[in-house]
Amino acid sequence: MGEAWSGSLVKQHLTELADVIGPRWGGSPEDHRAAAYIRDQMAAAGLDTAEIEPFTLESWNHGEVSITLPDDNNRPIAALPFLRCKPIDVITPLIDAGYASPHEVDALGSRIKGSVVLASISPEPFTAAEPFSARIVRLAKAGAACVIAIEPKTGGRMEYANSDEWLNLGPQKDAIAVVKTSSEDGAYLRRISASSPQVHVSVESEYFDTEAHNTVAEIKGSTHPERHLILAGHHDTVLNTPGGNDNTSGTIGVMETARVMAALVKEMGVRPGMSIRFATWSGEEQHLQGAKAYVARHYSEGAANRDAKPLLNINLDELSTGHMKGIVLAFPHLRKFMQSQLDTMNDGLKCHVLAHMDAHSDHFPFVQQAIDASITWRWRFWGRHEDANFHHETADAANKLNVRELKEYAGQLARLLLRLSHVSPDDWPTNPLTISDVNQMIERDAGGHHPAFH
Repeated sequence: MGEAWSGSLVKQHLTELADVIGPRWGGSPEDHRAAAYIRDQMAAAGLDTAEIEPFTLESWNHGEVSITLPDDNNRPIAALPFLRCKPIDVITPLIDAGYASPHEVDALGSRIKGSVVLASISPEPFTAAEPFSARIVRLAKAGAACVIAIEPKTGGRMEYANSDEWLNLGPQKDAIAVVKTSSEDGAYLRRISASSPQVHVSVESEYFDTEAHNTVAEIKGSTHPERHLILAGHHDTVLNTPGGNDNTSGTIGVMETARVMAALVKEMGVRPGMSIRFATWSGEEQHLQGAKAYVARHYSEGAANRDAKPLLNINLDELSTGHMKGIVLAFPHLRKFMQSQLDTMNDGLKCHVLAHMDAHSDHFPFVQQAIDASITWRWRFWGRHEDANFHHETADAANKLNVRELKEYAGQLARLLLRLSHVSPDDWPTNPLTISDVNQMIERDAGGHHPAFH
């Protein structure tokens, strides 16, 4: 814990990643610079290996995006495309669908067909909550030409969002176009929608393949070097944001935990029992492609040099939204074992288990291969900092990273990984789940409400 504080490089890494390099959209030159910086810092910290693994990223980018009202002197309306939105250029009547709940869509009937449909991203109060992705599909099936989604945040803020269901559908290049507008302009469109005014929606965008890079470093274990644990987080950001919270915080969490554990080896001769890999992924914001590429390369049935699967993946994402309260597992069989290890730390940390499949971060590609994976227990469940509601917007800058809490994360995670690594692999509870079991769980939850966000 002392090294996590006294030797901290949090501010150095924050400056380089968020201020000097800045926005790091997967596959961009800035994303490549970040991967090289992380690899070099891992090597400088004294890890046994530090490498970059390239992979092909199915990427996307956009140019000009606009919403205007032709009958109102082409009045401009705030506009931001949903990530991976297809190109579109339509002029057609505007229809207000409220929250796009079933009763609202049914009431509009054939009026929706060919129209631009206005809908709130927030679910309708006092009704069965639906993810916005399910309501988008409903509007598409009703024949909407495109959707204007109203940002729930106020003050003109808008953040990039996703329109598709990540749990089992993946990229949808032919899905209906969705463009976000601000809360304020959304309210204006709602006020004038009764007259079905003409609205012009235009998005310039393209899909293309490019090269992106994961980084992987390792400290070899002393007793079971052939087995390993993984601590990982994504180093890419969405377009036009330096990602102070999402996910410079998680990236630095990986780097600082690795530095602390490497210093433990160098200065005190204390190695982990099993090997520990420290990875940062690209392409998380584009359907978790970096983590998927790594899992496919190292752990899938068809992998050329297939590794033994890790006993556990711990994923770090958006660490600056709340202090660490414990570990949340994807599967239940490690709960008692993990809690016993947390108890030895005497920090009051707790272990819980997700009751649903969560595809919203880089632990999920491991889950899909029936590999034990986890996330840290923080804002998704309770206790978000009041000033920490930033992730996919320009204002998610360097000042959103909580330096003090990140030092605590690095120390706590180093302590936890060291404990876990010295438990013999034979003494870990056996994972009873198969890939077929996991697929059934995914099918069970696909399209449903995701309670972790509410």
